[in-house]
Amino acid sequence: MRFRFSFQIKLFTYLVVLFVTLFSIVGIYYYHDIERQLYEDMGVRAKVQAEEIALIPSLISAVENRDFSKINSLMKNISAHSDASYMVIGDGNAVHLFHSIYADRVGEMLVGGDNTEVLAGKSITTIRLGGIGLSLRSKAPIFNAEGKVIGIVSVGYLTSHINNLTTEKVISILLTATTLLLALFTFSWFFSRSIKKQMFSLEPRDIGLLVRQQKALMESIYEGVIAIDEQSRIAVINQAAKKLLGLNTPSRELRGQPLKHVVAPVSFFNPQVMLEKDIHDEICLFNNLTVIASRVRIMLENQLQGWVITFRDCSDIDRLSIQLSQVQRYADNLRVMRHEQLNWTATLAGLLHMGRYDEAIRYIEAQSESAQELLDFVSARFCSPQLCGLLLGKYARAREKGVELVFDPACRLARLPATLSETELMSVIGNLLDNAIEATLLRGCEAEPVEVYIVCAANELVIEVADHGIGIAPEWRERIFSLGVTSKPEGDHGLGLHLVASYVSHAGGSIEVSDNSPTGAVFSVFIPKNANDMTTGCGPVSIWPKELEESK
Repeated sequence: MRFRFSFQIKLFTYLVVLFVTLFSIVGIYYYHDIERQLYEDMGVRAKVQAEEIALIPSLISAVENRDFSKINSLMKNISAHSDASYMVIGDGNAVHLFHSIYADRVGEMLVGGDNTEVLAGKSITTIRLGGIGLSLRSKAPIFNAEGKVIGIVSVGYLTSHINNLTTEKVISILLTATTLLLALFTFSWFFSRSIKKQMFSLEPRDIGLLVRQQKALMESIYEGVIAIDEQSRIAVINQAAKKLLGLNTPSRELRGQPLKHVVAPVSFFNPQVMLEKDIHDEICLFNNLTVIASRVRIMLENQLQGWVITFRDCSDIDRLSIQLSQVQRYADNLRVMRHEQLNWTATLAGLLHMGRYDEAIRYIEAQSESAQELLDFVSARFCSPQLCGLLLGKYARAREKGVELVFDPACRLARLPATLSETELMSVIGNLLDNAIEATLLRGCEAEPVEVYIVCAANELVIEVADHGIGIAPEWRERIFSLGVTSKPEGDHGLGLHLVASYVSHAGGSIEVSDNSPTGAVFSVFIPKNANDMTTGCGPVSIWPKELEESK
């Protein structure tokens, strides 16, 4: 496995390399710049000294008279107080009259080949190889009273001396730069360590992977999710939230926008309330959509960073609640049938145990005759086994409560409409029967039968359930199909008729509610159909086990 340096080491190394490179470039530049400036300064200094010495009257007189002792005395005094590497005095023929370093050169010719211009009356500054080495020197002419050039003053600085000065300055700068580099290295180490700590000791590739995973996770969540910062600006919003809120703007354009520009202000987003506490499963109105929302604060090191808001369509929760209610009702039906069957079986077992076989046979015949008629009727008239089971269960439950279900002899359902699934059809019929049974029981007197009519005609499926219960007041008829609306005082009500209306509306059908004579109500459901929209037909259904069916 290939070794990988950590992010902290990489960052520290990059910073060190960057600082060293920058300081190297700056150091080289300043070295050459300091050297250039020193040469310029030394050249100016040498020129000024040469020209000043050439103007000394006593020197002019001594050179003109070739008074070596006076020249020597005067120039030794001057050279002793100067920082120049050497001073030379020559006559009008470029012959040494004085040399501050080598006195024995008096009488010899000046070297360097740069005397012609000086003897012509011009001051010059050059770098030449002289008698004591390569030097930066300035030469000035000495004029007598008549303006004639009678001598030369040469003041020089050895280049080795200038280079030593440059090196000293560079070393001083390097020491300062080294100290600064050490400080920068220390800063780089702690800076990279701080960055790594803020990144929770994760590597950049790990952070990139986490970001991609977070994005995939956010988009896979069915609920709408919005993360906002402490100033209520959107930080993250997933596709589910945009879909629920009816937003078509790309997520990147929504980031940074105030939340109030995306969701109409409601009390749920009141800043004071948001700071006080978190909220779970609160019913709110987001952009005219009723949702169930939760809000949780994001805290980092006891500092508020923002909030995460999750929400989903309230109708989804209602639909799940309704479906759960239907499942519970189906379970109740099964328990009723099981209870009745156990009673029947217990009675039969008692008669057989006592040896009263003739009475047991008569009991079986008495109990099964009416049941068999119902079984035969239901299985012959309805093509769906599940629907047959539902009707038999409702019949048993109603009878246990003292209410009789009466099926119209014309009932027949040979085919199911394509627009209505078998589960939805069972929900519609089951809810209508439950409401009819309950309305009948609420009347409080002798229970009248509940009449059922289910026919699949040529152009539509007709379902009618008539009861003789308490009836429905005219002012309630337009509202009873709304979610949560019920005329019953208690219990799990307000869901069944809403679900019925939803399924019928989705299938393109209609529901009519009318009064029954003398009391009660009639619910009529009409679901249109075309010949091409019908599912495959089915014949009579046997609800007996295969062995019993063969023995009948």
